[in-house]
Amino acid sequence: MLTGMRRTGYYFTHHKEIITQQYPENMATMVYPDRFRGEVVMPHDEKNEHRCTGCTACELACPNATIKIVTKFEISPDGKKKKAIDKFVYHLELCTMCNLCIEACPTDAIKMAQNFEHSVYDRSQLTKILNKPGSKLQEGVE
Repeated sequence: MLTGMRRTGYYFTHHKEIITQQYPENMATMVYPDRFRGEVVMPHDEKNEHRCTGCTACELACPNATIKIVTKFEISPDGKKKKAIDKFVYHLELCTMCNLCIEACPTDAIKMAQNFEHSVYDRSQLTKILNKPGSKLQEGVE
């Protein structure tokens, strides 16, 4: 008990070393560690383009089937069939935040965001489609 009281007394005199954050009062000034994992997101650029080629490496790396990629074949202007993603389905309720899908992605199409407030009343709201409607593959990504 004296050890705990000594630590408490120390923090009263050394305010700069306190690491406890007063959530939710400090939401605007909260500092997240760089390695914090909140959920998987797929970044899109200003032209609504993403980097996902539909290779399904992330789906294969996921230990509990959190990711499901639905692909389709598009015909390019030169007449070749090319695989593209139709839907990138992410089941947040199943995700263990292990980061294996991000490590497996060869094109860096997905990343871990720092969102952590996922409380909902309906579990179906935790299933997300990561690619935006009408999005397409960036030029030069193979």
